[in-house]
Amino acid sequence: MQSKIPFSTYAIIGTMLFGMYFGAGNLIFPIQLGQMAGTQFWPALIGFLITTIGLPFMGILAIGLSGSNGLRELADRVHPVFGIIFSMMLYLTIGPFFAIPRTATVPFEVGFSPFINPDQASLLLGVFSFLFFVIVYYFSRNPAKIMDYIGKYLTPAFLLFLFILIVVTIIKPMGSFGSPVGDYSRFAFMTGFKEGYNTMDALASLAFGIVVINAIKGQGITETKAIAKATWKSGVFAMGLMTLIYGLITYMGASSVSAVGKFENGGQIFAAVAQNYFGPFGAVLLAVIIVLACLKTSIGLITSCSEFFHEVFPKVSYKTFVLFLCLVSFAIANFGLTNIIQFAVPVLMFLYPLAIVLIVLGLISPLFGNRKGVYAMSMLLTFFVCVVDGYNALTGSLPEATITLFETVSAFYLDYLPLYSMGLGWTLPALAGAVIGGFLPNLKHHSTAEEQ
Repeated sequence: MQSKIPFSTYAIIGTMLFGMYFGAGNLIFPIQLGQMAGTQFWPALIGFLITTIGLPFMGILAIGLSGSNGLRELADRVHPVFGIIFSMMLYLTIGPFFAIPRTATVPFEVGFSPFINPDQASLLLGVFSFLFFVIVYYFSRNPAKIMDYIGKYLTPAFLLFLFILIVVTIIKPMGSFGSPVGDYSRFAFMTGFKEGYNTMDALASLAFGIVVINAIKGQGITETKAIAKATWKSGVFAMGLMTLIYGLITYMGASSVSAVGKFENGGQIFAAVAQNYFGPFGAVLLAVIIVLACLKTSIGLITSCSEFFHEVFPKVSYKTFVLFLCLVSFAIANFGLTNIIQFAVPVLMFLYPLAIVLIVLGLISPLFGNRKGVYAMSMLLTFFVCVVDGYNALTGSLPEATITLFETVSAFYLDYLPLYSMGLGWTLPALAGAVIGGFLPNLKHHSTAEEQ
């Protein structure tokens, strides 16, 4: 029997988990949500917290409590082919295709771009992102040290500088909340809910599961029940810290309109707020905050993705994947932040419902005996809806991508599928699939040594 685990262990693991989560999007999206929601602050924030706190916490629990060693093992419960395809899509999304490049472009756009000649922006972005990923590569080479790098050093430093800005905002408020903008005036809760997709936290929770489990085992915690306990306690610590900071950053945005005006993205809002309080020094403070936030998240993502791909392709070393992912992320980062976000949204609208359903099924699997039919049918019917959601998001930014068949299906869903107009059209099909799957004995889960 293992000795009692001290609170400090949970705190360090929780701080590491918070550090991996809280990166570029976690700063720029809530402050922009605050500006746009205005007097609809609370419903928008609650919707945002469900997708950025509730779902990630459930994802960590789904990995820890289910006894899975990572995302692929959990997704294999649907089908082994689905397990590998979905896992690779998710890791590529939160990895070199979108999230990791964003960790380099955001600090450049926010901390440095306002002070350089626009004609030199592309060249300087290249130089900055190269140096950024050199640092990331150095710290990502040894995954055993990630808890020290992120949990003990980078995250506390980040929090120290961030709280300087937050505390001043609370002591000297910029102004009252403005009027809500766009969908926030009518659908504040659901708009905030979907805005949380952009942080990619629920997807990251499935990917970070393997890092958290390994970090816990690295502390000498090896019993299955003890690992599950350490997972949820560390998760509570991390999510509590994130809830506090999300609320304060959203408040910062909501109260900033009268003082700094409205801006196109959250990075520009942060820059204006820092400038408002600290003048020229504000730019330096903000640059430090953003670079630390993105650096620790990038290290966590590179580590998670490299461990996953090394597991799938064991003949290729972990360090080789670290180098390869850093190079790919560097190349994509130089397409710029706007392009990265534009193409990420359709992918997120497709992947997020599938991830949510997988997380929920993983948590409640004891209720249906881990039947494969429940997993398979629920995910299949969810897929038919979220593929259209992804298509709609794509045509919203690229109208030339319109396809007649998808337009017809989308119109049908809008007319007959409950909650579809709110972005939750996948919920009823997911539930129906779970019920149907429960009556398919030929797909019933059989306990085998391989599946255990």
